[in-house]
Amino acid sequence: MSTKPVTIAPSSFTPLEQAAPKAPVPRKAGRMVLFFCLALFILLMLFLLSARSLMIEVTAQAPAKVSVSGLALPFGKRYLLRPGEYDIRVTAKGYHPLTTTATVDQRDSQSIEVQLQSLPGLLSVNSEPAGASVIIDGDTVGKTPLQDLPLTEGEHQLRLEEARHLPMEQTLMITGRSVRQQLQLKMAPAWAKVTLDSVPSGANILLDGEPAGHTPATLEILQGERQLMLQLQTYADWQQTLQVNASENLDLGVVTLQPAAGELTLSSVPSSANVTLDGEFQGQTPLTLALSPDRAHRLAVFKPGYKRYSSSVELPAAGSDQQTVTLQAELGEVRFSISPANAVLRIDGKRARNSNQTVSLPAVAHTLEVSLDGYATVRRSVTPRPGLAQRVEVRLQTQQAVKLASIKPEVTSALGQTLLLFKPGESAMANFTMGASRREPGRRANEVLHPVALRRMFYLQTTEVTNAQFRQFQPSHNSGRVEGNSLNQKHQPVVQVSWQQAAAFCNWLSAKEGLSAFYAQKNGIVTGYDASSTGYRLPSEAEWAWAARASGQTLLRFPWGDTFPPTQVVGNYADTSSAYVTGSTLNNYADGHVVSAPVASFGPNQHGLYDMGSNTSEWVNDVYRIPSANGKTQTDPLGSQTGDNYVIRGANWGQSKLKELRLSYRDYGQAGRDDVGFRLARYAE
Repeated sequence: MSTKPVTIAPSSFTPLEQAAPKAPVPRKAGRMVLFFCLALFILLMLFLLSARSLMIEVTAQAPAKVSVSGLALPFGKRYLLRPGEYDIRVTAKGYHPLTTTATVDQRDSQSIEVQLQSLPGLLSVNSEPAGASVIIDGDTVGKTPLQDLPLTEGEHQLRLEEARHLPMEQTLMITGRSVRQQLQLKMAPAWAKVTLDSVPSGANILLDGEPAGHTPATLEILQGERQLMLQLQTYADWQQTLQVNASENLDLGVVTLQPAAGELTLSSVPSSANVTLDGEFQGQTPLTLALSPDRAHRLAVFKPGYKRYSSSVELPAAGSDQQTVTLQAELGEVRFSISPANAVLRIDGKRARNSNQTVSLPAVAHTLEVSLDGYATVRRSVTPRPGLAQRVEVRLQTQQAVKLASIKPEVTSALGQTLLLFKPGESAMANFTMGASRREPGRRANEVLHPVALRRMFYLQTTEVTNAQFRQFQPSHNSGRVEGNSLNQKHQPVVQVSWQQAAAFCNWLSAKEGLSAFYAQKNGIVTGYDASSTGYRLPSEAEWAWAARASGQTLLRFPWGDTFPPTQVVGNYADTSSAYVTGSTLNNYADGHVVSAPVASFGPNQHGLYDMGSNTSEWVNDVYRIPSANGKTQTDPLGSQTGDNYVIRGANWGQSKLKELRLSYRDYGQAGRDDVGFRLARYAE
């Protein structure tokens, strides 16, 4: 085997000394690079020397990304920044992005805390049954199934409501940060099963008045008090009140229905006749009677002046009938005695032959009319009675006598205040002596004895005017407080009212009712009064004294009698509970009120008037003066037309001394006080 030789070709060779020389590096470019690096180093050193450290603390449960505007060198949570303002933006998954501004000052180390607000969590609620109302923190947000409801992170109150199920409540902890949470809830039924049957079966079942099926049946009835009724034709309704509790089933068993009563519709001529059934009173005609079926009942219809009607009635189950009974009238004898004898008598509109006679009339109601010129006509009704003669006596009165008789014994103001009528001129004390004897303990110099006569009829309010009543005239009025105790309750007597304000209230109420004003006013100031007016006013001092003191033929010394102190609670005075307010108290006396009491808290006096001489003192109409002892009797005195001070009568809640509690005690003033109120008066004619 022969081998072919391999030829080796020579490579080119150039002597080292003959190789081409390299191009030299320019020295100028090298220097530029060096200068640039040096400048960069200087700038970096300047930055490092002038920069300050800012730590950015981010509060979040996920990694946060922080970006800072401008030149900033990050080192973990720290950034090197030159002094100045920088915009900082922080983002994290599940949180709202936050952009804020930070100011870097000359301090070497500074920090800023960033609190990220988490995104709402997403809540889904499913319930059995579906369709329940979902209420979160008191607000209805929808019905189940509810998907991805956004809720802020933290605790929330959940409530489910559905008409036929018990409400559910629970506390939720929402994670937030767009985390989905799901609830699956099963609601407990709010009903119970009620089973019942009837004999006979097939009765209609009514639940709270609404049809609910037929017997036998098992009903699902909501909890609570329910009215259950069974109805079947020709049978009486059966009903029962059920107290149903959720999930507590009831078995009412079998109800035996009773045959329905028959109905008898009964009327009579005349109507309003009395009816008895089997001896039991049923009422007056017209009426409907319920009769037990298939048996006879005793029916009686009767009315005074008519013959009694009796019969027997019978109806089948659920049967009905109508009857009209005509009663037969009976006659009665009526004897008339009329004065004056020439007066005209009319019976049921027909003129009688003469006014004094005896007539027989049907024993039914008759209308009588007796008239004569110059006299007030009298109308009456009379019902004759068979076998019993009646006497009708009529005495006609003149128009003036009738007018006086027509004056009402009491009137009610437009504010609901009651005023009683008083006729002192007809009493044993029409003439009496005001004031007190010099020998009476506690008597003051202004209580001079002087005779007074009262002749005009007048009305007097049973209670003192209250805050509520006065505020209808002056809404802003405030009676104030004493040592923290209110005088301003609506049923307490109004106080802090001047005499002028009390008089203005009287005129305002008169205008409200269309009455003439008693007080003359100019620029809001009383300049006098009109004694002929029947408008509202303050009581005169004589009227007040008579109403407080007159008792039969004697004058009371105190509201409770003539001895001091009182032996029982009779009014509102400075008692043991008000010592820290008044300083002076009535020993061993406790009326239960520190300051003024609601009006009429204690019993009335001998005239039916409340708080006369207690609770609050009262303004009266009279200008203050010391009476003259000349012995001349004054009739219906009202005092001077004008003056500077006015009389105050009666004791009050802040007084306890013998001299102050006497009914003859007199005080005076013009400005409002916390222990002075007033009551209304007016003349009857």
